Amino acid sequence: MRNVTYVRALNEAIAEEMERDDDVFLIGEDIADCGGVFGVTAGMLRRFGRRRVWQTPISEAAFTGLAVGAAMAGLRPVCEIMYVDFATTCMDQILNQAAKLRYMSGGQLTVPLVIRTQQGGGTCEAAQHSQNFEAIFAHVPGLKVAMPATPHDAKGLLKAAIRDDNPVIFLEHKLLYETKGEIPREEYVIPLGEADIKREGDQLTLVATSRMVLHALEAADRVAGEVSVEVIDPRTIVPFDLDTVAASVEKTGRLLIVQEAWQSGGFGSEIIRRIVDRCFDSLKAPPRVHGSEDVPMPFSPSLEARVLPNPDSIASAIREIVA
Repeated sequence: MRNVTYVRALNEAIAEEMERDDDVFLIGEDIADCGGVFGVTAGMLRRFGRRRVWQTPISEAAFTGLAVGAAMAGLRPVCEIMYVDFATTCMDQILNQAAKLRYMSGGQLTVPLVIRTQQGGGTCEAAQHSQNFEAIFAHVPGLKVAMPATPHDAKGLLKAAIRDDNPVIFLEHKLLYETKGEIPREEYVIPLGEADIKREGDQLTLVATSRMVLHALEAADRVAGEVSVEVIDPRTIVPFDLDTVAASVEKTGRLLIVQEAWQSGGFGSEIIRRIVDRCFDSLKAPPRVHGSEDVPMPFSPSLEARVLPNPDSIASAIREIVA
């Protein structure tokens, strides 16, 4: 095993897949000479050249549309949208084209496209650079959605996403890039749709995504003397591993969803819908979603910290459910 950063794990995944398959290429803003604003594509230009590392003008609609067309033509683009907030300028290309073309062509076309983008708060970048849009993408049939929380999962899931013949929205949290974790020295791929039990417990099931997985584990540690918490990271929300979560809820009888997205209308509510349909008789308490306050993200550090879930607020939610 090797101890590497999240950003290094992503970089390795991209490089390995580009070495493995000449049809894989990169496209996006500042990804070539600068190596990406967060450093994920550092060294790719020197290693693979401009034929496979396309640095584009600032037009998400244009280069995302180009990537969709390239995927339809048989290439495997890895497209970077610098912030998920900017994906709002190319929703037609993502939601109306990439997501639907395989279905509308009766399977004659595939769209093996990965859209890497960064989301989340905690960096004091205010309302237009701190949002979490996973529920929007998960709502549209035809898209897969990955949200890795650790370097190990980031590398394995990105390799699987690049090999998939369907469009995958790959959501990275800006505050995870410098976190470290162990990854195998040998090649590995993590299939999309397999959850991971990050911590075992028997009194409450806590399902968390992206950076919230780290907060959830810290909160579980804090209440360890009071409540035995099982922490599950779905890793992908489309496809969603309902079997693993349902088995846990049937054991614990309690469910808490922690998401950084806004409290209202997030994917956590969908998880609860599925669990209630399947495990209603096993529930000992009403399931609950713990997310961000329903306000645009403040610029002020103190206000931003108050809006976002944190280990203390998660621990309080745990205690309230088991009370």
